[in-house]
Amino acid sequence: MQKRISSAQIIAIITIACLLMAFVDTVWQPGYIIKSSIKIALFLLLPLAYSKIKNGVSYKYLFKFDWKHFGISIGMGLAVFAFILAAYKILGPFFDFSSVTKSMEKEAGITRDNFLFIAVYISFVNALLEEFFFRGFAYLELKKWTSRGTALTVSAGAFALYHISIMLSWFTIPLFILLLTGLFIGGVIFNLLNEHSNNIYSSWMVHMFSNFAINTVGLLLFKG
Repeated sequence: MQKRISSAQIIAIITIACLLMAFVDTVWQPGYIIKSSIKIALFLLLPLAYSKIKNGVSYKYLFKFDWKHFGISIGMGLAVFAFILAAYKILGPFFDFSSVTKSMEKEAGITRDNFLFIAVYISFVNALLEEFFFRGFAYLELKKWTSRGTALTVSAGAFALYHISIMLSWFTIPLFILLLTGLFIGGVIFNLLNEHSNNIYSSWMVHMFSNFAINTVGLLLFKG
């Protein structure tokens, strides 16, 4: 019974945080600084508050460093970086990206002038924040209280849907479906990486390099 209650509580927090961020991203659409502050409150402070209320919950193990898995993750990150850039070069001519930069400016307040600062923040800080929430809290912690399959599905599904809400108006339906599938698979892979190391550094490295690649594509679109 206790496991069911704990898993339901964690899933409820994940759902509430993602729905509120979807509202912020798609309806409210404040400036990037305000949006980032709200995200920190929902993805970091909310789980921390839960750990204080819930006796016996600690996230220290999520930050236990492991050089062996860390080195492997860097290699995987570089491979992902190369893959994303290659995919953009190959698939770019088949999709219309003209609305991406306009949506970034209108909905996220990202412009050519502040793009570099935001890209660095997204790659380092935002990626770590998301790894703590989606892979640490929504997978490794949730897995303690429910089945591995449930935790895997909840974590990867929340990760994919959260990002789709951000980029809802950026792409056509075929690219939207491709992106949703890719994000879910990526979320599953990130979870499996962390499962071996039992920390969030492994997926953080791959996530960081993925963001490096995506931000490089974004920079090319802004220049174009």
